[in-house]
Amino acid sequence: MTAAEEAKGRTGGVQSIERAFGLLETMAEEGGMMGLSQLATASGLPLPTIHRLVRTLVDLGYLRQEPSRQYVLGPKLIKLGESSAHMLGVRARPQLARLVDELGESANMAMLDGDQIVYVAQVPSRHSMRMFTEVGRRVLPHCTAVGKALLAGMPGERTRELLQRTGMPRYTDHTITDPGEFTRQLEAAARSGYAMDDGEQEVGVRCVAVSVPDAPAPLAISISGPAGRMTQDLVDRAVPLLTEVGRALSADLR
Repeated sequence: MTAAEEAKGRTGGVQSIERAFGLLETMAEEGGMMGLSQLATASGLPLPTIHRLVRTLVDLGYLRQEPSRQYVLGPKLIKLGESSAHMLGVRARPQLARLVDELGESANMAMLDGDQIVYVAQVPSRHSMRMFTEVGRRVLPHCTAVGKALLAGMPGERTRELLQRTGMPRYTDHTITDPGEFTRQLEAAARSGYAMDDGEQEVGVRCVAVSVPDAPAPLAISISGPAGRMTQDLVDRAVPLLTEVGRALSADLR
């Protein structure tokens, strides 16, 4: 269904606002840069309507026109995104605390922002030796369990394009830098419903993650801890609980 058809199907809304936000969402899904004709095709709206909406969004600072005449998401969206991510983390903390209470290790929530993973919430373990990930930290997805969990749900072509843009730099001796091996891990994660990071970002740290289904943005949750405590037994206990918490978060965020 196009943005125009969705707007017709809703009642009580302001059509121009619905259309403007629809364009912003479309651009975000397509990498943040599009031309007018691309937007018209994707949205199903007439070109003159697209032009009026885009000019308004440019004037407000939510879009910017490049020398190529294409449009990119503007810097004014950053403040909205930061505030939204903060509130997302606040709402997630009770569910993450449940993971810590039942499993004993640090619990995290992260989202895919462009080509990077950004951590939006964490509840630390009560152990004196524990994993601590600063909220707002950005990492590449190929070396994290949350990144793998999110990429496993994406079309293969989109994943390959992302990896071509970011590369697959090595952070430890365990970092996967071979695209073929990485693809096999994503396929395994898609089958099992969870992904693992075994010392691929930091030596001696293991992490297990699942994606949050039907979330408003690509989100994943995980637990992480020292490899000595993150045994297979703990992973086996963690996966069904992470899956349950992911569903609860999905319902809460709708």
